[in-house]
Amino acid sequence: MNKIIKNTIILTLITVISGLGLGLVYEITAGPISQAQEEAKKKAWKEVFPETADDDFKAEDVDKKAADKAIRELGVKATIDEVCMAGEDGYIITATDKEGYGGDIQITVGITTDGTVSGISILSISETAGLGMKAKEPAFYEQYKGKQTDKFVVSKDGGSGEPIDALSGATITSRAVTGAVNAALGYYQEVYQ
Repeated sequence: MNKIIKNTIILTLITVISGLGLGLVYEITAGPISQAQEEAKKKAWKEVFPETADDDFKAEDVDKKAADKAIRELGVKATIDEVCMAGEDGYIITATDKEGYGGDIQITVGITTDGTVSGISILSISETAGLGMKAKEPAFYEQYKGKQTDKFVVSKDGGSGEPIDALSGATITSRAVTGAVNAALGYYQEVYQ
C-alpha cells in the first residue's frame, strides 16, 4: 500500500510540474505569436489594397446576422472572421472555409466600393504539398483579382458565376478557396451594397 501512495505522489508532482512548465511556455510565447499573427494580417491587407495607407485601415465589427444570412444563401460552410475598412478604397473581409482538403482555409479578400475584387491573400492553409498548396501561387489566386461578380464558381463544377480554373489534382482546395471568396463577397453584398 505504501508503494501505491508513493507512486501516486510522484505522478502527481510530475503532472503538476509539467502543467506549470507548459503554462509558463504558453505565457512566454503567447505575445510573440499574437504579434506575428497581427503582422501577417496587416501584410495581407496591404497585398489586397497596396495603395491604402497603413493608418487608413479601420477594423469594424462583423454583422453576425448578415454574415449568417449571406453564408446560408450561398450554401457554403464558412465564417466571416473580420471586416476592415480600407480608407475610401473599399473593404477587407477575412473569411474561413471549413471544407478544405487539409482543414480550414482562411483568406483575406479586398473588395472595392464598386464590388470588384481587388485581390485575395491566403492567411492560413494546410493542404497537400505540390497540389493544394499551389493555391498560394499567383497563377491560381490572381484569377479572382479585378473581377466584379456576384459569385465565383469552379469551372469544372459548372453553374452560374465567374469561372475559376481549378488546381490540377486539388479541386477540393479550389472549391474551398472559392467558397471563402464567395462568403466574403456575399457579406459585402449583404452589408455594403
